[in-house]
Amino acid sequence: MADTQGQADIRGIEIDKIVGGYKYAGVVLKNYANVSKTSHREIRWYSRTGGFLSAPTTTGMTVNLAADVPAKVLPVVVENSYTRNTSYVKKYFLSSPMISIEDLDDCDPDVWGDLIIDTVKKVNYDIDARIYAVLSASGCLTAASTQDGWDDTATGNPFLDVSTAVQQIRVYYGQEMNAGLKPILYINSIENRNLLNWIVTVKGSSFPQVAGEKLTSGVVTKFAECDVIVSENATTDQALVFLDKFSVDWKEFIPLTSAVEDFPGRGKTVLVWAEGEAIRKHPYSVYKITDTVT
Repeated sequence: MADTQGQADIRGIEIDKIVGGYKYAGVVLKNYANVSKTSHREIRWYSRTGGFLSAPTTTGMTVNLAADVPAKVLPVVVENSYTRNTSYVKKYFLSSPMISIEDLDDCDPDVWGDLIIDTVKKVNYDIDARIYAVLSASGCLTAASTQDGWDDTATGNPFLDVSTAVQQIRVYYGQEMNAGLKPILYINSIENRNLLNWIVTVKGSSFPQVAGEKLTSGVVTKFAECDVIVSENATTDQALVFLDKFSVDWKEFIPLTSAVEDFPGRGKTVLVWAEGEAIRKHPYSVYKITDTVT
């Protein structure tokens, strides 16, 4: 006999399909993280600033002791500097309201389907917010925007700010960028609005074709070498430049998972959860532009 709408196995199958179909809904920043599994809730890792190794110096000597070394002279010793860190995975856990057995039998499935979808989106949104918090934490490269910010058409200069960020990251990770690592500009919708206004209003006469296209599309996808990503998870009054799949790791302990909790005679509840933590191993591959709004 065919299962009816309210039976548990049908509901479980439908819920699995919905969660699977919207697994990445609401995910923005995680797509640009280096995602890998971790088998432990405690994660030990090492960070370093990057760049080239430097030979030691001594009083009164300014030459590079590692270059043009005379014969029979012992080599100088160079080494990396590492900082040991410990992180712990965080759990993201939500539940839908109880869906009564009466609603399961006679309501349009879109009603409870929306609850499941929104729960999945919320978990993903919170994970993205955590990745952003780790990326933009203190210790990265940072500087204030030019003069009065991106919303000031008289003195603001987003192009100089972003190109400076890319150049400063290149000082430490130029080899990686030349090998294909691309910079990402991650901004709030307010910064995106001000960036569009600057391109069209301030620089429109200098680049009429570009300004005309942006006036029509209203979208900036590339700017000063960067792929532009707009998200409400990004904090306004700042812009973040980082390297794709390099600047931040997402260590996944439990992937996005769903379950149905059954309450006989009453209804069902949908649970959605994930566990993991963001790690920033290369702090100087991130550049934070502050004071973008006056």
